[in-house]
Amino acid sequence: MSAHAPTSRSREAPQGDEEAAAELKLGEFQDVDALTHSEAALVINALVQKRSADRKNVNETEMLSKTRDYLDHFARFKRKENVEAVERLLSAHKELAKFERAQLGSLCCDTAEEAKTLVPSLQDKITDDDLQELLDEITKLMGYGN
Repeated sequence: MSAHAPTSRSREAPQGDEEAAAELKLGEFQDVDALTHSEAALVINALVQKRSADRKNVNETEMLSKTRDYLDHFARFKRKENVEAVERLLSAHKELAKFERAQLGSLCCDTAEEAKTLVPSLQDKITDDDLQELLDEITKLMGYGN
């Protein structure tokens, strides 16, 4: 039997000690605005449309194309009104870090337990009842034409 070549490149060890665990350690990104997948899709698509309308060279690189494909696939909300409504719901929870709010808006968890498992830093920041209410409101918006 012959040994197979590695199927992926080895990764460099991350610099710094950033992690999104029970305690958020985001380094230089700690207080930076974070977008949900749906918000990022709106921003990028609007920029591409504006450049096209202004007859500027959009220069759709492979990276931009792959990013747009990824966001089109994973963005839970397609209509601008729904994206804005989710953002309003999330931003009302000032006790949550911007990163946590973006994660909730992208993951669209069904239960508070699921959300706290996927975003462990939520554990002591919001009660299960309050989190479940927020998740239920987000879920309602998924049913409105998305």
